[in-house]
Amino acid sequence: MRNCGHRGLSSSNRAGARGLSLIELLVTLVIVSILAAAALPYAEATVRREKELELRRALRDIRCAIDQFHDDWQAGRMAKSTDGASDDGYPHTLRVLVEGVDSGDAKGGKRRYLRRIPHDPLAADPKLDPELQWVLRGYQDETDAIVWGRKDVYDLKSGSEATALDGTRYRDW
Repeated sequence: MRNCGHRGLSSSNRAGARGLSLIELLVTLVIVSILAAAALPYAEATVRREKELELRRALRDIRCAIDQFHDDWQAGRMAKSTDGASDDGYPHTLRVLVEGVDSGDAKGGKRRYLRRIPHDPLAADPKLDPELQWVLRGYQDETDAIVWGRKDVYDLKSGSEATALDGTRYRDW
């Protein structure tokens, strides 16, 4: 009998076949799972740190705008009788910082302090109007007041009750 070119595969030939065994796949899966479990907390901390930096920037931008508004009011660079400022020289709302107030010079025009109201990156409802995301405090309000007197905006803070990476509460920033 003649062999027509078909060679039977022996068990030693099958061992050299390409591919991975089930054990090799499981070991690889376990190693990848361990690496992912180690990297996940780091990734979460990185995302949280980015939100904290964004919160710090937003607070600084708005507070600087409020301070500049007050400085301009005191220096007479806006009309003292403007509708946007309180009797103490602070803006009535955050929206005033974006819409602007009449400048006190002969040219007219408006003085604007923000291009937009930054949103609170830690707000419970990110779709909420940015002006409503912040906890505002007026010049006459107590330092630890939880209700805004609605006369003017002297300061603001985040509405988040969460704790920062450094252990402080975001509301206390």
